[in-house]
Amino acid sequence: MLQSVLSTIKSVALAEIMPRYLKVARQQKSDGSLFTEADVASQAALVTGLQAVLDCPVLGEEMSVTEQEALWKEAGQSGLWCIDPIDGTSNFVNGLPYFAVSVGLVRGGRSVLGAVYDPVSDEMFYAEQGRGAFLNGVRLPIKAHVPAFHHTMAAVDLKRLSRELARDIAAAPPFSSQRNFGASALDWCYTAAGRFDLYLHGGQKLWDYVAGALILEEAGGALCTLTCDDFWSDDLWKRSVIAALDPGLFAQWKAWVRGRIE
Repeated sequence: MLQSVLSTIKSVALAEIMPRYLKVARQQKSDGSLFTEADVASQAALVTGLQAVLDCPVLGEEMSVTEQEALWKEAGQSGLWCIDPIDGTSNFVNGLPYFAVSVGLVRGGRSVLGAVYDPVSDEMFYAEQGRGAFLNGVRLPIKAHVPAFHHTMAAVDLKRLSRELARDIAAAPPFSSQRNFGASALDWCYTAAGRFDLYLHGGQKLWDYVAGALILEEAGGALCTLTCDDFWSDDLWKRSVIAALDPGLFAQWKAWVRGRIE
């Protein structure tokens, strides 16, 4: 099933996303976020393709909130696909090559399969629960060196953090360098690969974390939210993230962040 899912994702990206890269007009949803013809077309193709692999409901970012909530209520425990046809749509429409297709299979309220595909670099990150995480067939992580805490690189989305926490990070960060490229699914995967050492986000939607969080876990990483040690039990529709690939760095990062919100 995994190989069929990966093949479906790649074919959709090739047929529906990349031919429209830099060629589609943007539109704005009611929450202010962007979407394009490519988002709609790729979501429709993913629904068809994934249901041919495993016939269960598909919850997509480009559905209405009412549709999403109804699908979760119906099948969030028994099994559903959760997809983001283009994570990083703003990057996509502005020509920034940092966007991805994200697909997760959820059973019992948590991910059991996840795949994130960057069609620009042709990098496919994927994992199944209990079977490890991989990048194009190579087991994650791909970086063995663990830096000292103050020498780390962190992926931090400042705009969704509290004003106080964002101020503390900007004024006196405990890490060496910080990045925010605007595609959460890839941020998870870059952390799982060891490209980022630390990860912090103030609130993600289900389709932002459903694949990436599993990939990081299966790569050996650790994760929680700002207020809950069990990442998978926090608010389903807006879930914050504290994460790191190395358990020792995670403990230090978690203590630093939580020490500024308590």
